[in-house]
Amino acid sequence: MRAPLTLLIVCLGMIAAVWWWLAAPVTLARAPIDPVAKLECVSYAPFRGSQTPLNSQLIVSPEHIQEDLAELAKVTQCVRTYSVDNGLEKVPELASKVGLKVLLGIWIGNGRAKNAQLIDTAVALSKEYPDTVKAIVVGNEVMLHGDMSASDLRATIRSVKARVSVPVTYADVWEYWLRYREIGADVDFITVHILPYWENIPVRAEDAAAHVVAIAKQVASAFPGKEILIGETGWPSNGRMREGAIASRTNQARVVSEILDLAKHENFHVNLIEAYDASWKREWEGTVGGNWGLFDGTNREVKYPPGVAIRNYPLWQLQMASGMVLAILIFAVAGLTLRRRPWMPPLASWIAVALSATTAGILLGIAADKMFYESYGLGGWLGWGALLAAAIASPLFCANALMAGRSLPTFLELIGPREDRTISVPAMALGFVLILTTLIAAKTALGLVFDPRWRDFPFASLTMAAVPFLTLTLLNRPKSGTRPIAETVFAVLFVVIALYAIFNEGTDNWQALWTSAAYFLLGATFWRARFMAVAGTASAAPAVVAETRASTRKEEELDPVGML
Repeated sequence: MRAPLTLLIVCLGMIAAVWWWLAAPVTLARAPIDPVAKLECVSYAPFRGSQTPLNSQLIVSPEHIQEDLAELAKVTQCVRTYSVDNGLEKVPELASKVGLKVLLGIWIGNGRAKNAQLIDTAVALSKEYPDTVKAIVVGNEVMLHGDMSASDLRATIRSVKARVSVPVTYADVWEYWLRYREIGADVDFITVHILPYWENIPVRAEDAAAHVVAIAKQVASAFPGKEILIGETGWPSNGRMREGAIASRTNQARVVSEILDLAKHENFHVNLIEAYDASWKREWEGTVGGNWGLFDGTNREVKYPPGVAIRNYPLWQLQMASGMVLAILIFAVAGLTLRRRPWMPPLASWIAVALSATTAGILLGIAADKMFYESYGLGGWLGWGALLAAAIASPLFCANALMAGRSLPTFLELIGPREDRTISVPAMALGFVLILTTLIAAKTALGLVFDPRWRDFPFASLTMAAVPFLTLTLLNRPKSGTRPIAETVFAVLFVVIALYAIFNEGTDNWQALWTSAAYFLLGATFWRARFMAVAGTASAAPAVVAETRASTRKEEELDPVGML
């Protein structure tokens, strides 16, 4: 047992080392949230849980808005809203009670009657709360969405401006300001959106602040004499990569801190997007769309409290410990299997167990973290939860199969004709995990082809499952025979989609590369699959190889679990 024990110690050491590296805190010159130096302004939407502004009947309670504004008043001087319906018409009144200014937004769409109603409400609020309403934002990305022509939008802006005494502006992404410069003549100041993550050519986090200021200067030069407000800028704390742009907690804190510092130095006004994580955006923008907040959307707590180290994995110690426990369990399953069927396995088998245990131990915490943040709705929780469960079960069942001399079952042995099916309970359990992993992997792979923009990359869970499958197939090879059609189809599918994902996402996106590598591992596993008429393995113990199929089945019926 010297070799297994040594491998286990090495495995646990690698898990600890990787998690120590992953948990390294980021050091910032300026805290993103500093009650002493309040933010200039931050976008605010009060929607919680399943609430969405697309529900025209929804009215957010004033009590919830009051709670939010009281907390926001501790860290910012102003809030920017986007509409005056769904209960948001109460924001100026409630903001005035806690000393907040308001950039009052009017959501302009393609419905003239609705537009007129919202404009009337905003005009009335600006007159009722002149000391609170700092300015009115007539329309948000109307030209980007194609809801109006430039001439109609300009007429709408002028009509509002004629009715109020506060400044009036319009907000859109910087490309559309440069494309429709004539709109600048109708506003008191320019409100421009600069979001480095969402650029057509995404900007890395380390370059985001410089990009924001460079674009702001470009817009300022296009509108001489006009004040520039960076109306939306920030960074997501969770979600998929876009080329080299990584959504993470440390990157969000770094980008916000650097943008605020550089904008202050260059004398630009900044409104950050956004106050609270907005889960309702995830239906259209995926995980990343709902994680731009400086406050957690569920607990309504600030993400980066002053004086607390900022890490990508705040619960890293628990995640590391859970991974170590899983690694020990994988080695324990292998050892208990050998006690049941004593023989001297080759070192390669123990190395395969160690590889699976190390991979699973390192990635368990990451996979669980991704499941928590990337699951949306019942279907999302079921899908990601099932994949994580399969990822945990895969190295355990494969460790048992390695030491028991069993190969990875084919689909024919699991769901084929009765005469070809296995009656081994451990083989069927392993096969169920294989089928579950394959179906979810195929679903995610096809999503990366047909709807890739919002899709997350399931690299952690897929790798946890794929590594044990491949090592089992390599060491406990089934005898030569006919390659099953299903395995061939999946092998080709995974390889082709992996190549497409690399081409589509680019080589800077390591999440896409890693996920593609996991698809390659699954493809290689299925390509090596063969249908067996007689059970046998290349690395099985002599005693196991000598058994006939009938005696093997009899033994498995007496000990159906095969792991105790």
